[in-house]
Parts: sequence; structure tokens; C-alpha cells
Amino acid sequence: MPVWKSTTFSRRSCWWIAAKVLFLISCLTGCGPSASQVRVRTGAEVLAARQFDVLQGKRVGLIANHTARIDTTHLIDLLVTAPGVELVALFAPEHGLRGTAAAGEEIQDGRDVRTGLPVYSLYGAVHKPTPEMLANIEVLVFDVQDVGVRFYTYISTLGLAMQAAAEAGISFVVLDRPNPLGGENVSGFVLEPEQASFVGLYPIPIIYGLTIGELARLIQGERLLPGLENLKLTVVPLEGWRRSMQWPDTGRPWIPPSPNLPTFDAALAYAGTCFFEAVAGSEGRGTALPFLQIGTPWVDPQALADTLNARSLPGVRFLPATFTPQPRPGAPQPRYQGQRLYGVRLVITDRRSFQPVETGIHLLHAFYHQTPPAQQARFIERPQWLARLAGTERLYTLLQQGASPETIIADWHQAVTAFQEQRRPYLLY
Repeated sequence: MPVWKSTTFSRRSCWWIAAKVLFLISCLTGCGPSASQVRVRTGAEVLAARQFDVLQGKRVGLIANHTARIDTTHLIDLLVTAPGVELVALFAPEHGLRGTAAAGEEIQDGRDVRTGLPVYSLYGAVHKPTPEMLANIEVLVFDVQDVGVRFYTYISTLGLAMQAAAEAGISFVVLDRPNPLGGENVSGFVLEPEQASFVGLYPIPIIYGLTIGELARLIQGERLLPGLENLKLTVVPLEGWRRSMQWPDTGRPWIPPSPNLPTFDAALAYAGTCFFEAVAGSEGRGTALPFLQIGTPWVDPQALADTLNARSLPGVRFLPATFTPQPRPGAPQPRYQGQRLYGVRLVITDRRSFQPVETGIHLLHAFYHQTPPAQQARFIERPQWLARLAGTERLYTLLQQGASPETIIADWHQAVTAFQEQRRPYLLY
């Protein structure tokens, strides 16, 4: 599993100068914590500045979406014009090559309008590249911005693509990207084997604290999928990233990785509020605040907010909220469409101390106990989906048994500690 290191080239070309200019512009523009801060360099930026040397003379397939950019230029456009690199096929994860499809919406095969290259869907009938798709490819490249949450499907696409590359005998290159949630927080249930699915493929916690490149190394090194022993895996690492960094610390602009994560705060809350996909209510899709406001048809918003605020959860306050989900881009048919819902809005006051998964447990507990007794039996509307998201049926069982949030949270501590030791050999930063 080589980690690509930089050396010095003497060759200079017009294309290389253009790539350098793009990188320098990307370092000086965009939003960040301060105007003087130098941006973290992504693996794609590092590789572009080095003339894509690990791809020279190769027929390349690229797994990417709209986040694969260097400043305003898409990686596709750089690769298709890069001397010595032959880009032959594109692969699209969930939400599509342009990142506009709704969650769960099947992506169709097609052709890229700009380049004419074939675009193969990895979210539909096929989740794993087929031998036919890879027949003309020598190296498969992955450049997709992840969220750092186990049930976000881009990391399942990563592992299945690694497996397909191993089976085809071709190389696999991961262009590393920052974990938006940082590299220190690790929390949530570790997925049990019987709950494995495309929304949770690996026995890792909900928040696992690894970059996409580190995760690829873990997947191969721990044999989390079969057949990866002989895969030639290369990770092009980040420059300037530290484990303590959350997204705002990177100096990089937030590009929504999917339509319902329009802000970093939405992505931060998502690790806990996504549980509400399984309840009789809404996680905020179909509103301006997906994953930052949640509601059901029957709770008292003020009483609920008071209950949650009395717990003094770190880094967050709760406001009473009333909302009605309506069709929006990325949520054409939101659950409880047109129905008035009552709940709370999360206001994240301190991103560093905020604990997304733990907050999600408190929210589930508070909503459940604010639900009228006659409705409690159907509060968890989709228990199997809750088990998929949590990675275990224990969350549903503990809620029904009346366990406190503290008891539920303590349930994963031992497994998380073991995972932190397991991941240690694969850390790059």
C-alpha cells in the first residue's frame, strides 16, 4: 500500500505551468477561517502539480462527482488534457456525476456532455464496476469528497471499486481528501456483520475519524472485504491537514457533497439526526434546514426544546420548530410532504465540543418519551432501517426498554476503543 511521496521534476511544460497556476489560485481563493490561512492541499491538487506522474502512460478510469475540483476546474477536464494520461471512462457514485440526484435515486449510465466519455453508474442496478466496464482500464482513480459517516454511501462505493480493481488486476489510486468531521472524534455503534448493506459495509463506528485514503488502507489491511490481498493501492496524501481539523479549519470552500448537506453544520449534525429517517417524522429533507431540524406530527415543540436544553448537551441548543416538508431540489418527494410537523431546530454553538451521534441518541430518546403513549408503538416507523443506520438492533431494543441516553451511549464505548487501536497502523497524519 504505497503512500505517494513528492520528488522534484526538471521538465516544465505549458500544461504543467497551467496546473501550477490553478493550484496557486486555489490556495489564495475560497472561504476559510481567515484570509491569511493557507488551504489544505488535496491529493488531486498534489497530483496535478506533479503532472499526474503516477498516471503517466496509463489508461485511466475515474470515480468522481462534482466535488472533484481544483479551484473551478474539474479533475475530468484536467485529466482529459494532461499529456501522457489517457482518460477512458468515468464512474458516478450516489447523487451522480454532477451531485444533483436525490438520495436513493438511481443513476443511469450515459455520456459526459463535455468530453463524450462513457459514464458508468455505481448507484442503481450496479454498485460495483463490472469486468466489462474495466476492460480497457489500467488504473482506477477515486476522487470523491466524503462526509466521514459510515452510512454515507461513497465509502461503500470506494470498497467495492477496490474489490473490482483487485479482481481485474488493475491498480487503484485514492486522491485523499479531508474528513470534514476531523480525525479525532470516533463514536457510535460499530456495525455488526448481520447489518452490513450498501449503507454500512464495514465493521466501523458511525463516526470513524479517517480520511478516505486512510479508510482505503484500513479496508485493505484489515481485509474488510475479500480479495484485496494483491491490490496495488496507492494513496496520494493531503498536504497541511491535521487530525484536529474540522472542515472550516482547512481553508477550503464547502462544496455540498450531496443536495441535502448544503452546509458544514448540516453534515456535522447528519451523523446523529439521520436516525430520524427511521422514525414517524422528518429529518428535515424538503426544508431549508435538512438534518438541522427534525419533527413528528404529535410532539409539543416548546416542551421538547425545554427537555433537551435542560440536559445541557455540549455545543448545541434547541429551538422549538414547526415546519412542512415540500418538494425541493434533492428532495422531490420528502417524507410527510405537505404535513405540518413539530419538533426542534438544532443550533450548533460550538462545533468542536458538539457530539453528533450522542446528540442523536438524546433526540431519539426525548422524542420517544414526548410521544403520546398511543403513538409510541409506531414512533420507530422502520426498525430495520434504524438497525442499518445504527449498525445494530440494540439501539431499537434499548429505546423500547426505556434505557437512558447515557446507557445507550455507554454501550458502544468498548467497541470504539478497540477500533481506535485497530485503525492506528493505517493513519497517515
